Amino acid sequence: MELNQLTISQAQDGLRKKKFSSVELIKACLRRIKKIDHQVNALITVCQNEALKEALKADKILNSKTDYHKRPLLGIPVAIKDNFCTLGIKTTAASKVLKDFIPVYEATAVKKLRQAGAIIIGKANLDAWAHGSSGENSYFGPTKNPWDLTRVSGGSSSGPAASVAAGMCLAATGSDTGGSIRLPASFCGVVGLKPTYGRVSRYGVIAMASSLDAIGHLSKDVTDAAIILKITAGADPLDATTPSVSVPNYVQKLTKPLKALKIGIPKQYFAEGIQIEIKTKIEKAIKKLETLGIRAVEISLPHSQYALAAYYIIQPSEVASNLARYDGIRYGGPRKYFADEAKRRIMLGTYALSAGYYDAYYLRAMKMRTLIKEDFRHAFQKVDLILAPVSPDLPFKLGEKISDPLKMYLSDIYTVPINLAGLPAISLPCGFSKKGLPIGMQIIGPQFSEDLLFQAAYTYEQATDWSRRRAFKDEE
Repeated sequence: MELNQLTISQAQDGLRKKKFSSVELIKACLRRIKKIDHQVNALITVCQNEALKEALKADKILNSKTDYHKRPLLGIPVAIKDNFCTLGIKTTAASKVLKDFIPVYEATAVKKLRQAGAIIIGKANLDAWAHGSSGENSYFGPTKNPWDLTRVSGGSSSGPAASVAAGMCLAATGSDTGGSIRLPASFCGVVGLKPTYGRVSRYGVIAMASSLDAIGHLSKDVTDAAIILKITAGADPLDATTPSVSVPNYVQKLTKPLKALKIGIPKQYFAEGIQIEIKTKIEKAIKKLETLGIRAVEISLPHSQYALAAYYIIQPSEVASNLARYDGIRYGGPRKYFADEAKRRIMLGTYALSAGYYDAYYLRAMKMRTLIKEDFRHAFQKVDLILAPVSPDLPFKLGEKISDPLKMYLSDIYTVPINLAGLPAISLPCGFSKKGLPIGMQIIGPQFSEDLLFQAAYTYEQATDWSRRRAFKDEE
């Protein structure tokens, strides 16, 4: 196996045992980027020189074993979604407005990863301002799906998902406002974690919708997802929405037996609209979990049918507020550089918040958000976790939905309720379509139950081989 195809845990073991160096690992990822990224378009900026310099430093520490235990990601190459501010490295949010912006400060999540020894291999592509479900709204061009270059990789974390799936890095950061980690993870056949709202600091991440944004990551397997969250999670004095909730050792809990676990299957998520191949694969996954001792129980989330409507009032309202700061005076380009999707959301949000319409739209949407939260609260009184599809669709063709915003928004129908409720969810592969396209499922838990999510996902992952399959095989 090529070094760039290793998981984080495999790379950690290899580095410690001196089977290879960090420089060799970084070079393997850079070779991969050079070989295929002109086709995939996963990265906006490649940090070649900086990454090699950091790898040399990492190897010196590895050889001296100085403070190694304090740096669990020492020498590990990661991609950073390009809406995370990175000190001294261009941060564009994939927009023309910020195409030349270089931050003078760093996102807390990035700072924690660097302190843990991670090496930034590049800044990953996304829908501009994280507005999108396909990766096609980027000023720098769409990211293509590594499993089929004629199809989308999902959005908005298109570049992070594709870069992990194609072996350009070992993991990547992502942000999830309505499914922006889980959807591309599902489309690209990788693991995507959306933590509890506030579990990871939002400081330094370019805001989309502040009451919905969750900071997570994409990885090759569940173990790696647990390794990263242990590092990035926790209270941050720079983000008042991060509570002082202790961070457990997620990796140590992975193999903990799941005793009498009940997992809820929401009947609304398997009704009309879901593609038959997706439904069939997830039903098989449920049966597999039952053979592993997990009990599946049908539940109801009655207000989920209104989630998308509520989301597309609340989210554009917050988008309009957050994008108002880009005036072209202090930094960035003029407002005329906003593309169609940003303009659409600014107009929708401004209208919903305007005098005479606030009560009719925004206030009503917020009341519906409360009812959706209550649905989940009642459900978790009966079950420990919830299992559902990530998307009703398989990865669709490039250009298929870009001219029909309403059709595009429906891609998020199964993911937005979780953001409205502030809950954690993990997407993981559960099969492939007849055409070889990845299919993902999501496991949802109560607030701050990431350890239980990891345990259930890990149990399923170990009993199947979906997460071990790789796009762009080396012999191709």
